[in-house]
Amino acid sequence: MQASKNKSTEKPEPFYRLSMPKQKASSEIVNEARNLLRTLRTQRPFTPTEDQRKLFGSGSLRTPENRPPSVFSEYGENKRGDSCLIHITFNFFVSLHASSFDLAESRPVSGIHLSPLDHKPKLLTSAKDEDSSISLPKPPVDPEEVRKVSSARADLFRRTSQDNFLPAKMFPPDQNEEKLHSEEPATMNNLCRSNENCLAEQRAYTPFNSGKSQLIYNEHISKSEREDILKGTAGKFSFQLRGESDQMKKLGTSSSCPRSTSWKRGLTGLEDDTRIIESEEEENFWHIKILPILHELENVEDNIENLCLACTKLHQALNEGNMFGKRFKRKSVLLKTLYKLVDLDSDPLCLKLAKIILSMKVNGKNLLSVCKLAFKICRNEKNDYIIQNDRFLDCLLEVLRTEDLQKNNEALLYCMGAVKFMSGNAVLLNEMVNKRAVEMLLQLMKQINNIKENDTHFSNLGHLLVQLTATLRNLADIPQARCQLICNGAVPELCVALEQHMNDMDVCTYIVRIFSKLSSYNDFCAALADCSRCYVLFLALLNKHQKKQDLVVRIVFILGNLTANNNQAREQFFKEKGSVNTLISLFQTYHKLDLNAEKWNHGRGEEKKNQKHPSEAEDVLIKLIRVLANLSIHPSVGAALAAAHHVVELLVTVLEYKSIDDCEELVINAAATINNLSYYKVRSSAVEDKKLHIAEMLLKLLMSNSMDGVVEAVRVFGNLSQYHEICDFIIQKKIYKFMIALLDAKNQDVCFSACGVLLNLTVDKNKRALLKEGGGIGKLVDCLQDFGPADWQLACLICKTLWNYSENITSTASCFGEDTDTLLVLLTSLLDEELSLDYSLNRDLRDYHRIYWETEFKPVAGKLLDRIQSHHSSQL
Repeated sequence: MQASKNKSTEKPEPFYRLSMPKQKASSEIVNEARNLLRTLRTQRPFTPTEDQRKLFGSGSLRTPENRPPSVFSEYGENKRGDSCLIHITFNFFVSLHASSFDLAESRPVSGIHLSPLDHKPKLLTSAKDEDSSISLPKPPVDPEEVRKVSSARADLFRRTSQDNFLPAKMFPPDQNEEKLHSEEPATMNNLCRSNENCLAEQRAYTPFNSGKSQLIYNEHISKSEREDILKGTAGKFSFQLRGESDQMKKLGTSSSCPRSTSWKRGLTGLEDDTRIIESEEEENFWHIKILPILHELENVEDNIENLCLACTKLHQALNEGNMFGKRFKRKSVLLKTLYKLVDLDSDPLCLKLAKIILSMKVNGKNLLSVCKLAFKICRNEKNDYIIQNDRFLDCLLEVLRTEDLQKNNEALLYCMGAVKFMSGNAVLLNEMVNKRAVEMLLQLMKQINNIKENDTHFSNLGHLLVQLTATLRNLADIPQARCQLICNGAVPELCVALEQHMNDMDVCTYIVRIFSKLSSYNDFCAALADCSRCYVLFLALLNKHQKKQDLVVRIVFILGNLTANNNQAREQFFKEKGSVNTLISLFQTYHKLDLNAEKWNHGRGEEKKNQKHPSEAEDVLIKLIRVLANLSIHPSVGAALAAAHHVVELLVTVLEYKSIDDCEELVINAAATINNLSYYKVRSSAVEDKKLHIAEMLLKLLMSNSMDGVVEAVRVFGNLSQYHEICDFIIQKKIYKFMIALLDAKNQDVCFSACGVLLNLTVDKNKRALLKEGGGIGKLVDCLQDFGPADWQLACLICKTLWNYSENITSTASCFGEDTDTLLVLLTSLLDEELSLDYSLNRDLRDYHRIYWETEFKPVAGKLLDRIQSHHSSQL
């Protein structure tokens, strides 16, 4: 009896507060539902798939004027407003022509490009129109050759007007030792001429006939003649046209060019692929292997399938001859043939062409154009299959790996955009992972991060970063890619990019999406938590873009993940300046938005019932409350939040205005957070000040049809029932009957929660008799029998309740009635170690059960058994 008196005078322990032994590591294995302080789970924000593949998604905040200029540069500047820009952007991607390429840039650039001519040469239609001062080439005597030359000239003027192209020239090998000094003009193309002289020269330049002829250019210039040219005197040049018959016809011309200073700078370091000396073996390889295929490709009237086959043969031949990525004599001729085929506008053919052109290591405008061509091909989802089969990904990854970031940032933009489109395909996505694209993309990101905001390239690199981070987001779905991201230091690089591009909403959104997806995994979440700078960045973004729901909801989701299992993260975030105020401000903003939405729906006569997903405002509130609940697990942080009246008021507000039928998760999260905060008995506790009002709100939850909502309300009552005012409220509102009824739920967690409330009620002597109503004693015994051997926490709680109830026992019959014998047998068997502990369980779980059985259940159950036996034996 003395033991019962001592028990009645003890201060009741908080509900769910379990004295866990510290000597065993297995004691940390605690069911989350049993802890007084519980973290909350929630769904990751949903990101819909884009309907169309675009350089910037439909949600992009980039205005047309803030997008890459080349998107509409092919059509000149816009003069009619934004709608015109959108129209032009669309036309650009469906209209990529051979004219987009520049043969002058198809060879490696080693010097400064020549400035374009100021005049436009005109085709002379008759001899009368020609100025007498112009010395024209003498025509061949053979009529057949006349027709050939005329056809070639006509073709020249058509193509030069379209391509702005003049063929390169070549010195014979025996004149290599006589090359000009780098400051002296070397070709006629570099001199500043009068309109008439330019016309004469342009007539002398004749491209190879698209059918069978090929142009060879030799300059027979003596050293003295070169000196004359440098002095501004006339020079004599001869050109040779060679057809399949290898006949040569000399065409003479003369010109006069005044001295100029600008052309000297243009020639510095200029090299010509045609000056390369090729071996006999290389020349034979060209004529035997390459040239026949080029003739096949020149037959543009052939069907696309045959042209694709020819491109495949060409790729194989070039690879066989080790001609990829190197300079060779006829490279410009080869590229010219390929560029012309772009006009056929066939994606399968263009894919073959792009693969060859990229392998040829083009640069400048040609690199940009071929990357745009790749972008156009990959933009069409229907091309994914042919892209998979052609190993096109290798070419694009090589561009991203090797090209200069600042020099070719626009080409890399479209190349990266093409790779982003590929990452939307599951097969290609796995191929990227296997080719270690993650590591390469992170290296590219490091280069971008080294470019600071004051750099002229910074803005353009932001466009590239959007494509890169969008690709990484897709890669984050693959487990192997997640490992690569962690191992290659993705977290700090992403944080640097986020900090540098804080004003770029597109970049911020994609990086936050990456974090949102990956922070759901413990290993990445731990890596992110170790990056202390991330908390400052997240708070800065929340304050800067408070009304950008898609950004805000993901950041608070990430913060919820960081604080779910990491006490250091909870403390670190809480200590950041303005962290709690930022959360409160967000709460107020989205609570107001939610209220306005409800009023708007009500005004239209619409009721929100059984909505499958929360609204955008509700989703933010759900994840925001989750952060508060997780933060409250930390002792000092939880105590501070319990005393924060603004925080508690907002939580109570949710219970006031939001029905569980409207948004179950939001209401349950609010109740769970109040439950966590109610654990802390601190001075000026906001929960204690509002306990009766909270109890009123919980009553609605108890009456709901949601079992999860009922259980959460019971849990809160378990803590609040430590206050006498709340116990009186429970009696007044007949809530205790509801708790007794819940013992029949046949659910361990429900019985545990209800038993906790009944335990606190039995602390008061005047309320113990209520336990008999509704068969409370029998239901407690049934719970002990049903769940005892598998749940020693619940068994301990039941025994504590029966111990308090039987404090003033006079006889077992009056106290326990017909349940006395059952209770005696049950307690005796449960106290037998061999009968109670299941040794078939694994070691950790068995140790966990033993700890609770020895330290929690056995002491209370033993005393209860002794009390019942002493009074039962005296009655026999």
